[in-house]
Amino acid sequence: MLIANCPWPGIRNLPTRLMHITVDAANAARYSEPMRPPHTSLDHLDAAVDLVLQRCGQHLIAAAPLGLGKPHRLLNAIYHRVANDSKLSLRLSTALSLTPPKPSSDLEKRFLGPFLERHFGADFPPLAYVAAQKTDSLPANIHIEEFYLQSGALLNSSASQRHYASINYTHVARAMASRGVNLLVQMVSREPGGDRLSLACNPDVTFDLIDELRRLGKPRPVIIAEVHPDLPFHGGDAAVDANFFDAVLEIPGPAPQLFALPRHPVSDAEFAIGLHASTLVRDGGTLQIGIGALSDALSHALVLRQTRNPEYRQLIDSLEPELFASDLHCQWGGTGEFETGLYGASEMITDGFMHLVEAGVIKRRVVDDFGLMQRVFDDEASDDDLLRIENEGRYLHAAFYVGSKDFYRWLREAPAQRERAIGMTRVSHINELYGGREALERLQRRDARFFNTCMMTTVLGAAISDGLDDGRLVSGVGGQYNFVAMAHALEEGRSILMFRASRETPRGAQTSVVFNYGHITIPRHLRDIAISEYGIADLRDRSDEECIIAMLSICDARFIDTLAAQAKASGKLAADFVVPRAWRNNTPERLSARLVPYRQMGLLPDYPLGSDFDPSEQRLVRALQWLRANTATRGAKLRTIIAALRSPKSADLEALQRMDLSAPAGIKQRLLAALVSLGLRNSA
Repeated sequence: MLIANCPWPGIRNLPTRLMHITVDAANAARYSEPMRPPHTSLDHLDAAVDLVLQRCGQHLIAAAPLGLGKPHRLLNAIYHRVANDSKLSLRLSTALSLTPPKPSSDLEKRFLGPFLERHFGADFPPLAYVAAQKTDSLPANIHIEEFYLQSGALLNSSASQRHYASINYTHVARAMASRGVNLLVQMVSREPGGDRLSLACNPDVTFDLIDELRRLGKPRPVIIAEVHPDLPFHGGDAAVDANFFDAVLEIPGPAPQLFALPRHPVSDAEFAIGLHASTLVRDGGTLQIGIGALSDALSHALVLRQTRNPEYRQLIDSLEPELFASDLHCQWGGTGEFETGLYGASEMITDGFMHLVEAGVIKRRVVDDFGLMQRVFDDEASDDDLLRIENEGRYLHAAFYVGSKDFYRWLREAPAQRERAIGMTRVSHINELYGGREALERLQRRDARFFNTCMMTTVLGAAISDGLDDGRLVSGVGGQYNFVAMAHALEEGRSILMFRASRETPRGAQTSVVFNYGHITIPRHLRDIAISEYGIADLRDRSDEECIIAMLSICDARFIDTLAAQAKASGKLAADFVVPRAWRNNTPERLSARLVPYRQMGLLPDYPLGSDFDPSEQRLVRALQWLRANTATRGAKLRTIIAALRSPKSADLEALQRMDLSAPAGIKQRLLAALVSLGLRNSA
C-alpha cells in the first residue's frame, strides 16, 4: 500500500465536514466562465498590435507570464509601437524576463559568441525592454514592473530596482488585478490534431488573475495568445477552448527557438550539498525543488540513491562522519531506494524532474478525490481504487516550467500516459495550502520536503535569498516564503534551505554564514533545516545558542572563529564555548579530496543532467572557471598573468581553435592564449 507506515495522526482529527470533500480537478481546478464570442485569428504582428490598441485604448496596462510563457515577438512589437508614439503608454507587469546573456570581455565573446548563436539561434528575439532596462534607457511612456528578476541581471539598473515589486508569487494575481490590467499576452501551444489551446508552460497566474478581476468587479482584460509550434501541449487544467482568448496569433513560417537554459557544471561543494539534502527525503513523500546547480546536484543525488544505491551509500558515508546532525536522515529521510516513490508538487519543474521521473523516483500518484486519498491513507484502498489512481493519478504538479532543449523535447514527445501524469495548474494550487482544497492537499502532500536555495544565512537561521543589504534586488522572493511556511503547517513537512558555505570575490573568500545582515528573505522564526557542503543543521524549535552552534558546525572553517567571537560578544553564545576540532576540517580542499575517488568512478560528472556544450567547450568552461577563481583579486590576477607568460602553450589545440587563439596575432591575443593555456592545464 502507498502509505501504510506514514505517521500522520493529525489528519484523522479534521472537522467532519471536510471529510466528505471530493474535488474533481477537471472542473474545480480549471477556469470557467460564460460562453464567449469567437476569437479573432491573426497572422501578423502589426495586426495584433492594431487590435490591442483598438480594444484597450492608448494606455496599455499589460501583464505577461514569467519566464518561458512570454510571447517575445508580440511584446517587442507592442514595445516598439508605443516607444515610437508619445500619445501611447505601456505599463507592463511581469517577472523573470529571460534573455540571452551578452558577453563583455574578449574571452567571453570568444567563448560565448559561437555558443549563443548555436544555442538560441540567429533569429531569437531578445526582449527589447530588457535591453533598455539594462542601460536605463526606457522611453518615458513605458514603465516595466517585475516581481522577480533574472538573477543578478539588473542589479545596476536604476529603473528596474526602483520599479521592482516585492510580492509573493501567490499574491501576484491580486496585485495585477489592483492595477486594473486591461491586456494579457501569453505564449500557448496548440493541441496536436485538436482545436484546444494550452497555457502549457505557464498556467500559473492567468486563471487566478481573471478570477480576481471578476471578484473586484473589474472588466476582463483583452487576452492575446501567440501560438508557438514547438511549445509542448498540456491538457488538464492548462487546456482551454480557443475562444478563451480574444485573439490568437499564429505567425507563418519558422518560429524562433524556445528560450532554453544552458546547463552549467556542478562543483564539489554543490555535489556535497545535494548529497546531504538527498538523505532527508522520505520514500512515499512529496518533493519541491527549485532551479540551479544545487537543485541539479540534489536531483542527481536522488537518482544515484535509486539507481546506484551501494555507491550512493559509500558517498554518504564519506561525507557524514563528522556531521553535527548526522542522525537526521534516520529521523526525517533515508538512504534506501524508492519503492513507493515521490509525488512532485513544485512551483516550477525543470530538467531535474525529468531525470527523477525517468529513474523511477517520481512515481507516487495522487488524485483530486478526498475520499479516495483518505482510503489510501488509512490503508483501506480497494483494488479498484488503486487502479483508478494508476490510470487517472498524477505524480507531478507544477505552475510553470523552464529548462533545456532536451527537457522541452521530453515533454513534447511524452506518451499519453506520461503527459496525463504531469499536471500544469495554477500557482495558487501549488504554493498555497489553505483554501477549499486544504484537506485534500494535506493528504496528497505527506512527508513534504521543500528544497530552496539561499545566498547567505545568519547564524540565527534567517535566510538571505533575493537581495542585498543596500536594498538592491538580485532576484525575488518568488514562492520561497510560501514553501517555508507550508513546511511548518504540514505535519511531517520540512523546509530545507541550501547554500554554499563560502564564495570567492574580488576581496578574496567570503563567508556565506554571517552573524547579521541588513536584508533577510526568510525570518529566523521560520528557521528549519539548513544545508551547506559541510553538513546539515537542524534549527527547528532550537534556542538561539543551539542554532548558532548548529550553524557553526557547517561553516567554512576559515570563518568559524570570527563568527563564534561575534556570538559571544553579543551574549548569544557561552563565553567558554570551544570550537570542536572536527569542524576545522570544513575546508574546500578536504571536501574535494573526499570526492576525488567518486569523481574518478564517474558518479559525479561535471554535467550530471546533460550538457549543452561540446567536449572542447566543456574543457574550456573548466579552464575559464579556473581563471576566474585565480584572478579574483589584483594580486592573484598578477600572479596568474606571470605564470601564464612563463608556461608553454597548451597541447589542447582543439580548445584553442574553438577560442580562435591557436595562432594568436599581437600582444593581446598572445596573452589571452597564454591564459587559456594555463587554465586548460590547471583544470584538466
